[in-house]
Amino acid sequence: MRAHLARIDAVLVQALIAAALSFAHIHDIAMAAGQDGWKAWAYPISVDLLLVAAWRRLRSGTAKAAAWCWFVIALTASLGANVATAGLLDMTDVPAWLRILVAGWPAVAFLGGTLLAHSAPKTATEENGTELIDDQGHEPEARSDPPAQPATESPSLASPIPVPVALVDHARKVAAEHHTRTGAPIDAPTLRTRLGVPAPLAEAIAARL
Repeated sequence: MRAHLARIDAVLVQALIAAALSFAHIHDIAMAAGQDGWKAWAYPISVDLLLVAAWRRLRSGTAKAAAWCWFVIALTASLGANVATAGLLDMTDVPAWLRILVAGWPAVAFLGGTLLAHSAPKTATEENGTELIDDQGHEPEARSDPPAQPATESPSLASPIPVPVALVDHARKVAAEHHTRTGAPIDAPTLRTRLGVPAPLAEAIAARL
C-alpha cells in the first residue's frame, strides 16, 4: 500500500513540476508576443484546458482521431513554448509569425474545446434508453408469413398454357407455308424453331393448329 502511494505521489509531483514549468514558458512567450497583463496568464490556462479535454476524450474511447488531433495541437503549443524559451528565441525580438500564432491561439483553443466537449456521441446506456422508448411507444409490426408455395403439378394435370390469338394466327401462316413447301404438316420442334418460343408453348400452339 505504501509503495502504491509513493508511486502516485511521485507521479503527482512530476506532473506538478511539468505543469508549472510549461505554464511559465507559455506565459513568457505570450508576454514576448505582446500579450501582457492578465492575457499572458490566460494563454497557459487555455493550452492546459485543451490538453485535458483531448485527454478525457481519448480515455472515453470515442472519436479518437479528433482527440489525438487536438491533443497534438495543444502538446505542440506547450512544447514549442518550452523549446523557444530555452535560448532558441530572442525574447526581445519575436518574429511576426509567432505573434500571429499567439494572437490566433484563443480562437483555435475555443474551437477545439467546443468540438471535444460538446460533440460526444451517445453512450450505450442512452442508445438502450432510446430503443426502450421506441418499443414502448410503437407496437411491433406484425410479420406476415410468406404465402405457401403451391405443390408442383404433374404434366398431365397442369393447366393449359394460354396462347395469344395473334401468335396462333402467325403460327397458322408459318404452318401453311411449311405445308406448301414440304407437303407435310409442321411439327412442334419445327414450329418452335420457326417461332423462337419455348417448347411447352410450341406444343400448345401446335395443338391448336
